Amino acid sequence: LAKGKRGVIYTGILNGKKVSIKKKNPDSEAIGRLKNEAKFLKILNKHNIGPKLLKSGKDYIIYSYVEGEFLPEFLKKEKSKIKKQRVITNILKQARILDKLKINKLEFTRPLKHILIKYPKVTILDFERCYYTESPKNVTQFCQYLIKNNLMKNDVRVLQQYKENQTEKNFKEIKKIKK
Repeated sequence: LAKGKRGVIYTGILNGKKVSIKKKNPDSEAIGRLKNEAKFLKILNKHNIGPKLLKSGKDYIIYSYVEGEFLPEFLKKEKSKIKKQRVITNILKQARILDKLKINKLEFTRPLKHILIKYPKVTILDFERCYYTESPKNVTQFCQYLIKNNLMKNDVRVLQQYKENQTEKNFKEIKKIKK
């Protein structure tokens, strides 16, 4: 199905349902990435984030197959501003949950192949590089992507406020500056 720097994804059938099977890319020197992804998917699935983890082992993870189109394609093809706004808000809310859990995902500044949309469902993928931190940057990184793509006003004050103090109040201010 797909090949990345650290993983190769196949499709298969498990208990009569289509699944994705992720194995380590033999060319990758990264260690423990699949174990890390399984650990974080277990946590994030409780918050309805990521594909549903079904099974994991030493050198593989199996999760529910996710249909949809990648975020950039969705934003380019979708004509409805309301649908685009709902998807962006959904992603921001998931990024906010990650921030509250003190989990940094990475790749939110370039979510080219890490977010699948099958409207209205939004699924964030690829949690192998996640880590815990006292200052996660998921919301602000996604805002950088939105600003770069002219989907959000570049209000440095609002973004700085959230970066310094990740409260619900400051998060609500971020949602207000979407275009």
